[in-house]
Amino acid sequence: MAFRIGFLVYPHVTQLDLTGAAQFLSRMSDVSIHLVWKDRQPVITDAGFAIVPTDDFSTCPPLDMVCIPGGAGQTALKTDPTILNWIAAVSEGAAYVTSVCTGSLLLGAAGVLKGYRAASHWAYRDVLSAFGATPVAERVVKDRNRITGGGVTAGIDFALTVIGEIRGEEEARTIQLVYEYAPELPFGKGLPEFSSDETIASAHSMLADMQETAAADLQTVA
Repeated sequence: MAFRIGFLVYPHVTQLDLTGAAQFLSRMSDVSIHLVWKDRQPVITDAGFAIVPTDDFSTCPPLDMVCIPGGAGQTALKTDPTILNWIAAVSEGAAYVTSVCTGSLLLGAAGVLKGYRAASHWAYRDVLSAFGATPVAERVVKDRNRITGGGVTAGIDFALTVIGEIRGEEEARTIQLVYEYAPELPFGKGLPEFSSDETIASAHSMLADMQETAAADLQTVA
């Protein structure tokens, strides 16, 4: 039987969180990919184009792995009981519970990261502590059956880690070669510790709306 991976898709999901990981994972041997939402109507991503879900919550088969991508849309979902209950339910039966970027905040809100180490986007990583998780500043964090990726592009590193975990290092290396994954960063590492104060300020400005919500999450717990 194929290894079933389900991605939660939702309005204003960061498309690269989803598509970067899904592209690599779809090359894994004997796998089926499910894009899951409340209904099967097209979902508009943060990039402005639509992704069509393959399943809704009632038709999604039992999953071997659930993956929650991040994005501005996750802010509203953190208080949506339908979403949180679905995440909690599928996490109970899945062999792997995973996320990319701020998708880990949704895992946290659903109560499935308490007592686990986890990654997230650098600007929101500290919010994980509000959900009983331990924030870790790494591209990919594996803690038992929880595998979480850092911000956006870390979804590719995350996917290769998952492939190595499930199908072995040689298959992961082969897929890495197929997609010519050999990044040479034109402007250095996209992390605060490698960025100027001006660049950091510009980044915070771009992320302002989500950061206000993240701050509120921390204050609520405090």
